[in-house]
Amino acid sequence: MAREDNRGKRRDREEETPEFIDRLVHINRVAKTVKGGRRMGFAALVIVGDEKGRVGFGKGKAREVPEAIRKATEEAKRNLIRVPLREGRTLHHDVRGRHGAGKVIMRAAPPGTGVISGGPMRAVMECLGVQDVVAKSLGTSNPYNMVRATFDGLKRMESPRTIAAKRGMKVGELTTRRTDGASAPDAIEA
Repeated sequence: MAREDNRGKRRDREEETPEFIDRLVHINRVAKTVKGGRRMGFAALVIVGDEKGRVGFGKGKAREVPEAIRKATEEAKRNLIRVPLREGRTLHHDVRGRHGAGKVIMRAAPPGTGVISGGPMRAVMECLGVQDVVAKSLGTSNPYNMVRATFDGLKRMESPRTIAAKRGMKVGELTTRRTDGASAPDAIEA
């Protein structure tokens, strides 16, 4: 009887957060030199998201791979950010991100484009719920710096609603300017 109760509780705990998906981006074997030789450990980089505009990343280190992944997943869930998406499928505007030598460009794309991005950036976009985006990494190929640069760019993303509120305008006035043919300065060229 007691076993069934525990199983039920465990199942409930697992079903509390099924809305999050996680992607393992990178595992690194690390060694610590001690008096008796080397102690091997593992470092994991995990991306977590709800595919509805929330995404986070975390790092975890442990002696075993599953434990490192668990720690990284917990940290990622604590560090979630919300990113506004246009029509729930793409970015509102083009944006650049940078961290160290990692530089990334992310551009909004028309429907049907898909996620054109590589490696760690693809994992971030999929967990975020972006369906159409063109992204390019220009700097380092280090997954940690690529992920941080991607998050730097995503944090700069603003929706027309927030920009209109800052300027004291209505959203309709702001978006009609964009479609009238008056070319707004591109975020990539700035």
